[in-house]
Amino acid sequence: MTEATHIDTTAAPSGTGCQECESRGAWWVHLRRCAACSHVGCCDSSPGQHATAHFRETGHELMRSFEPGEDWYWNFRTEATVTGPDLAPPTSHPVDQPAPGPAGRVPADWLDHIHR
Repeated sequence: MTEATHIDTTAAPSGTGCQECESRGAWWVHLRRCAACSHVGCCDSSPGQHATAHFRETGHELMRSFEPGEDWYWNFRTEATVTGPDLAPPTSHPVDQPAPGPAGRVPADWLDHIHR
């Protein structure tokens, strides 16, 4: 990681789902958490691709998976997985929250709507 990379290990996640998708009543495939500000956005497979949009808007280059059992980071500048410290809990969305999610908003043909 570069010296300019900022990680806030004390900030709580912005929610249990993608903030932009939640505000629009949309859905996501997987969730990612910004290491700098703990904003939760959806992955690049999701229709909204809000984690990448957050990086483009803020320059916050590191995000961490917000999926249960995953602890990897992604660096948008280097386009590589990196290691990083534990973030403030919770470290994932609730285990009973499905992926894709949230329950009740994912269309039956969701595979036809994702980015591959």
